[in-house]
Amino acid sequence: MVQLRLALVIHNHQPIGNFDGVFEQAYRDSYRPLLDLLQEFPDVAITLHNSGSLLEWLVERHPEYIDQIRSLAERGQVEVIGGPFYEPILASIPQRDRVGQMRMYSKYLEGLFGAPVKGMWVPERVWEQSFTKDIVDAGIEYTVLDDYHFRCAGLTDEELTSFFLTEDEGRLLKVFPVAEPLRYYIPFAEPEKSFEFLRGVYAKTPNAVMTFGDDGEKFGTWPGTKEAVFDRGWLRTFFRMLTESQSWLKTSTLAECVENVLPAGRIYMPDSSYREMTEWVLPTARQKTYLSLRQKKEKEDVDWMQLKEFLRGGLWRNFRTKYSEANEMYSRMLQVSQRLEELSQADADREFAVQLTEARTELYRGQCNCSYWHGAFGGLYLPHLRHAVYAHLIAADTILENVAYQLSLPPAQRGNVTQTPRWVRLDCDDFDLDARKEVRLASDRLVALLSPSRGGHLYGFDVRGIKQNLLGTLNRRPEIYHEAIINAAKGTTDGLNAASIQGEIKCKQADLDKKIVYDTYPRKALVDHFLQPGLSLEEFRSGNGFVGDFHSGVYHSLLRRSREAVEVCLARKGKLASYNVQVQKTVALTTARGGELEIRYQLEELPPGLPVHFGVEFNFSGLPGGASDRYYYDASGQRLGQLDSVLSLDACDRVGLVDEWLGIDVSLDLTKQARLWTFPIETVSQSEGGFETVHQACCVVPHWEFITPADGRWEVTIRLGVDTSAAQARELGKAAECRT
Repeated sequence: MVQLRLALVIHNHQPIGNFDGVFEQAYRDSYRPLLDLLQEFPDVAITLHNSGSLLEWLVERHPEYIDQIRSLAERGQVEVIGGPFYEPILASIPQRDRVGQMRMYSKYLEGLFGAPVKGMWVPERVWEQSFTKDIVDAGIEYTVLDDYHFRCAGLTDEELTSFFLTEDEGRLLKVFPVAEPLRYYIPFAEPEKSFEFLRGVYAKTPNAVMTFGDDGEKFGTWPGTKEAVFDRGWLRTFFRMLTESQSWLKTSTLAECVENVLPAGRIYMPDSSYREMTEWVLPTARQKTYLSLRQKKEKEDVDWMQLKEFLRGGLWRNFRTKYSEANEMYSRMLQVSQRLEELSQADADREFAVQLTEARTELYRGQCNCSYWHGAFGGLYLPHLRHAVYAHLIAADTILENVAYQLSLPPAQRGNVTQTPRWVRLDCDDFDLDARKEVRLASDRLVALLSPSRGGHLYGFDVRGIKQNLLGTLNRRPEIYHEAIINAAKGTTDGLNAASIQGEIKCKQADLDKKIVYDTYPRKALVDHFLQPGLSLEEFRSGNGFVGDFHSGVYHSLLRRSREAVEVCLARKGKLASYNVQVQKTVALTTARGGELEIRYQLEELPPGLPVHFGVEFNFSGLPGGASDRYYYDASGQRLGQLDSVLSLDACDRVGLVDEWLGIDVSLDLTKQARLWTFPIETVSQSEGGFETVHQACCVVPHWEFITPADGRWEVTIRLGVDTSAAQARELGKAAECRT
């Protein structure tokens, strides 16, 4: 019997750091009901991929799901495939970590399900030809990519009716093309539409292999899909039609296809990802041009179907140029990976194997892809996902610091250290890969990263005790879908149909168009401003009233080190209106006060008698608004409002930000009383449920208005302190409960 083989590949994923309730709902609405229904149709086979971050949660919270997969796998109805453990984009991590993550996950899956893992899911189908060698070296024999990759290599749809061989340095890998029409039909069109497509293929190529591969969340978790897929019976109908069509159609696992069908030939594919991703990665202005041309050609050009095969978007790695925050996370990850590799090559690998294994797991978790890019849904725009990445990278870094300290001791003393002593260190290097050097001040409690070439900003501020980067901020910038929001508010449909995957415009809040604003400088800390005297908070928030060029100018740096203290002195001559003045800020970290940065500002060469308005901007991320246990307070301890409050205060010498849930208290102490502004930094972005604002940071701006004294000098000291004693007490309490 000649049959068309249909390989149904289901990919389930939840990112590191996602809310527990999101995991639970996806399990309840998608993952479990799909397997339950599959059990009713024993003639339907699928290939199943669960990302490691999801599978670890399932093992702990729903072991019955693991038993169900095992049972279905034993009867040949489910093939389990692997990939990199924590779903990193392969192009975003070092080669050693690619191979390491894939081997680690295959071993984990084999331990759970008792069968060798031969296939894998390529995260977000981001492909570069050199991955072939890494994948094969990790023990994988086959994978799936979009048919778009194959068409970019010059093949036609008529040729994409089987799987192919690809090669790198003599390593051979089998690759299945995922049919784009099936990706859009399943489960959004009536089941008959998919069968009509498959019958057309069967009529021309009866022994073809066709592949569907896409997110399992499409079956129940995405808005509206639970009702359609399960309540109204779409998937049941689809499975029934598959069962009734066995005279010409057979569902097969990838393994079964490989065992019974010969490859269609050899192919080398260009670096790419699925089509939509190549559009999202483009700079917003070029993305608009690209989509305009594409939509125009679709309407007007009779040769469009042939022409579109040669149209290309961008490459995934350019998300790191489109979003500087993605590059910050990537750069941090590389530093941790490199340090882990160096320690692994030293004696530490034998002596501290347990610690290094723990650090490697934390590193791998910090490579989870979702926070490093933005497309149809939140991704990079979701603070809890970014901060989860930083949490794991900070945890890994802290473990490696402790291992390095132990290695500095005589062998006889190693392993007996219960707590490392207080220490500080200062390093200077190109930490963010911009060909300019940054400065890193570190202690056993904090890490501070400063960028002399960009305003002398404090752009990273790690609190080791709670594994939080308080400067993991996100700037507000133009996105292609903002045009759709603005046009919808005007009641027009002009512009691009780029609102979401389905082109729908659904606003979860009113007046979103009025909240679309863009930042002109990085929303970090130690952002220095000369402002118009008498400037109001509303004008400042609108980006008006700047009369200096210090907020993004280049500062010169001087470094000082000792065993007890490190400091960097940043100085710049620049403009205050038409005057040339100098700003010097010195940032110090000491062993005695390792949980505090001391920041000394000295303004010099100011024209005597000139009215001056000077402010220092801080943006603290990871401290959400809209909750009563997250609030500002003043010097007397009085609460001033939740962390999304808009405040304009007089005569302040202390302000604090408390997050009781995190167990952290961040404070600014000023040696000169200041006026104080606070307001939230909110982005407008899209999620599965529609467009919404997302709280990204708390902006805090102490500012001073004064008349320049005769000597042209003015100074102030700011102490940026962090208290995590509440979090530490909570952890001690949990440990005590565990012991009892």
